[in-house]
Amino acid sequence: MTISFTGAHDNRLVGDEFFAGDAAEGGSAPTALLLHGGGQTRHAWGSTAERLAARAWRAIALDQRGHGDSDWLASGAYSFRDFGADARRVAQALAGEGGQAPVAIGASLGGLASILALGDDPQAEPCFRALVLVDIVPQMDPRGVDRIQSFMMAHAREGFATIDEAADAVARYLPHRPRPRSLDGLRKNLRRADDGRWYWHWDPAFLDGPGSVNADWRESEAALHRCARAIRVPVLLVRGGSSELVTPEAAQAFRELVPHAQFIDVAQARHMVAGDRNDVFSNAVESFLDRLDQGL
Repeated sequence: MTISFTGAHDNRLVGDEFFAGDAAEGGSAPTALLLHGGGQTRHAWGSTAERLAARAWRAIALDQRGHGDSDWLASGAYSFRDFGADARRVAQALAGEGGQAPVAIGASLGGLASILALGDDPQAEPCFRALVLVDIVPQMDPRGVDRIQSFMMAHAREGFATIDEAADAVARYLPHRPRPRSLDGLRKNLRRADDGRWYWHWDPAFLDGPGSVNADWRESEAALHRCARAIRVPVLLVRGGSSELVTPEAAQAFRELVPHAQFIDVAQARHMVAGDRNDVFSNAVESFLDRLDQGL
């Protein structure tokens, strides 16, 4: 079921809702808000969202601003704080519906947005009751950031002639993954323009515009450290054992910054943990949520 929310700049945010039984809108089931990484869409969470729904959770996978079917901002407002403000606005709306703050499950960009949403106003009531960070911490390896963004921008403006051409680019970037037989999943991350070419389903200004996530990096990193230090809700950090973005040292630094955070290292997974080892990732998240429900 497709639903929509209003973001911090009155921008439309589109999501998919997964539920079973009384986990429907307005029901009593706990809610998880799933926030994808940069350059992805809400469809990255399909398998995880379905598993949560089967466990009587209401799962909402959201297209963040400038991604997928959510509004692309003509103003180019794509700073990390803009994403954090959207996450907080959606979380507050969900809490108003169900009477309880949702759990945030944020991958990369989604995790950074969640940290800022939680910690930007430490005096306010937490907008999330718990947080799962998927291979992301405030201190990112700049070499990994450069590699990921180079791949994202390589065809961002000129697009691809065919979906197969896009699949070839992904296969070169992720040689450790078997190439899927079906390209239906990849198709959801592309849009076909009037010129007949296929483009990534996100606004290139997200990375290269004047208000992009790269425009105020030092200020954002300082804000992320400050906000992480202020987090008091339960936290689980899931790191890819072969992550190109989160080094073991950075993970340890985060655990010192947030001493109560739980931690799992997923072997044979890179930055896109849920895609590389979805079984291990989902089991870790479900175990964390079970302990949360039990008050442990």
